[in-house]
Amino acid sequence: MAQQIFVKIPKERVGVLIGVDGGVKEYIQKRLPVTLEIDSATGDVTITLREGVEDPSLLFKAKDVVLAIGRGFSPERAFRLLDGDDMILDIIDLREYVGKSESELTRIRGRIIGREGKARRMIEELSGALVSVYGHTVAIIGDFEQANIAREAVLKLINGAEHSTVYKFLQRKRQEMKMRRFGLWEGGSMKPVSE
Repeated sequence: MAQQIFVKIPKERVGVLIGVDGGVKEYIQKRLPVTLEIDSATGDVTITLREGVEDPSLLFKAKDVVLAIGRGFSPERAFRLLDGDDMILDIIDLREYVGKSESELTRIRGRIIGREGKARRMIEELSGALVSVYGHTVAIIGDFEQANIAREAVLKLINGAEHSTVYKFLQRKRQEMKMRRFGLWEGGSMKPVSE
């Protein structure tokens, strides 16, 4: 019996998942040993691991790519999840923080996106993660460290932190990340320079 996972994406994202002439669906099926069955009417997606493939993690990788596209990422950005085993998708459901009030959701989405997209752009630039604000969710793609930093920044904005405070936090984290990666690269002897 083939291994399967079922996911549901917003109906308005189905066309993006399929792609022009089925190109996106085809690309996912080419990169991963899975078959996608997409119900355009409901947004239901059945992901089936191909016969003879023993690695169920590939099924979950395909699920993350499908969910990322469903949560507003362009296929090109969602495909970053295929860049290595350390890439993850993290989804924050804003309703857990602000309830179901549409006006509160709109306000919080606005804080996370920022004026002319500045806040979202800063989170992406300084954490190295990709961020999509769509409907009642914020989706994040990055390696574990990048995703964690972006998540923390988003949660600070949800909880009312000033944008400038969040940018300072992000700059500090970026510096720490650089030092750590540089330090590892240099054999770990580097110590962060105190401000």
